[in-house]
Amino acid sequence: MRIEHVAAYFMDLERAKDFFATYFGGISNELYHNKKTGFRSYFLTFEDGARLEIMSREDLKEREKTSVQPGFIHMAFSVGSRENVDKLTMRLKEDGYQVVSGPRTTGDGYYESCVLDFEGNQIEITV
Repeated sequence: MRIEHVAAYFMDLERAKDFFATYFGGISNELYHNKKTGFRSYFLTFEDGARLEIMSREDLKEREKTSVQPGFIHMAFSVGSRENVDKLTMRLKEDGYQVVSGPRTTGDGYYESCVLDFEGNQIEITV
């Protein structure tokens, strides 16, 4: 068994598509738009075949995001090496994204950093 894809809602769908393409190499399909419901989505496919569905709706409402709450909390991207973790973290920081931790080795042995995307979602970058 494998996870087929993970999905996340975004207020700014086009910016989300550009973010995951620019920093993580996601390749997007064409926009799906259901005019009846106002639902829009893209599927982004990554180098190893993992897929992320990014979605938006006209009636979507923002909510407060915290790093400690029930439900999915972050998505993690493996970039292959400590050097790549460091480089991507620095690139995101230089581009104005908030680094909330790391790069560091965690107590359970992961080398990682965590950054917030443009809507405050936590993205983990790991080896």
